[in-house]
Amino acid sequence: MNDTAKAAETSENPEHSQGGTYSVKGKEFTRDTRYITTRITTDGRDGFTVEPGRYRLIAARACPWANRAIIVRRLLGLEDALSLGLAGPTHDARSWTFDLDPGGRDPVLGIERLQEAYFRRDPDYPRGITVPAIVDTTTGAVVTNDFAQITLDLSTQWRAHHREGAPDLLPAAHRDEIDAVDQRVFTEVNNGVYRCGFAGSQEAYDAAYERLWTALDWLEDRLGDRRYLVGDSITEADVRLFTTLVRFDPVYHGHFKCNRRKLTELPNLWAYARDLFQTPGFGDTVDFEQIKRHYYVVHSDINPGGIVPNGPDLSGWTTPHGREALGGRPFGDGTPPGPVSESERVDPGHTPLR
Repeated sequence: MNDTAKAAETSENPEHSQGGTYSVKGKEFTRDTRYITTRITTDGRDGFTVEPGRYRLIAARACPWANRAIIVRRLLGLEDALSLGLAGPTHDARSWTFDLDPGGRDPVLGIERLQEAYFRRDPDYPRGITVPAIVDTTTGAVVTNDFAQITLDLSTQWRAHHREGAPDLLPAAHRDEIDAVDQRVFTEVNNGVYRCGFAGSQEAYDAAYERLWTALDWLEDRLGDRRYLVGDSITEADVRLFTTLVRFDPVYHGHFKCNRRKLTELPNLWAYARDLFQTPGFGDTVDFEQIKRHYYVVHSDINPGGIVPNGPDLSGWTTPHGREALGGRPFGDGTPPGPVSESERVDPGHTPLR
């Protein structure tokens, strides 16, 4: 997501503007959840039919909301059906930019700023320029930036293009439980860390901190006797929690003041996070340097010096986790995804995976 651009103006989504205002004095953080809800479906009900090669997923490795789309795309083997464009880790008040690409332009869309694709959809687009977004390459316009629905549709609407052996991330037998867990994880954890970090008063921070740690205690207990959040294999719920956990010690613990304990001090959650990190499709999408650069540079009112910390030590992510003893099958009746393509590999210097 890029909770930023409009936050500087509305104070509702502070993640969008380098040099903008993220924490509004006296106010609690409220996320703007008004997204472009157009869907890409098998029946084309919204005017956009699933077609391999037609659409491009624009994401950023720095962003937890976009990271989940990258993971799901990889787990399901949609690389050939849905291309991936990656914005750099920092942005200004206008937009995410493609500064990682030669010439600073996305090689497929030919644009310098994601904002251009939003304006092709709506020249007066009034809200934040967020990732992930799916762009129709035939028009260059954004189809959707509804991050929660995007991953659900990749599992259900793009099924004909899944790789052989793709896992079922939304098993019907557990769907109601997955949805319930997802809702609590989103409100209390995924968004909870932002409520702490962007709190505009001590009272708002205290309330956010209490809610966050109540949920983390619940998860720590839940994962004490089960390998995964729901059922005996990886589901959408695990993807959604993982992208917050992997950012917890590098960013949220200190930068967002979520500091009752580090992730490494929570035995079940730390082992669970390492288990997922070492599972193909998860850790191989994570770029710790881009994550740190995004938060510590872009959130300039929280970190005015723009200093990016050197730590923490990442070597623990590859240590044995012992979660196999709880049973479970990571991919259910499916198989792991194959090796990451060379063009999509994380910089080896930015990950403990080798």
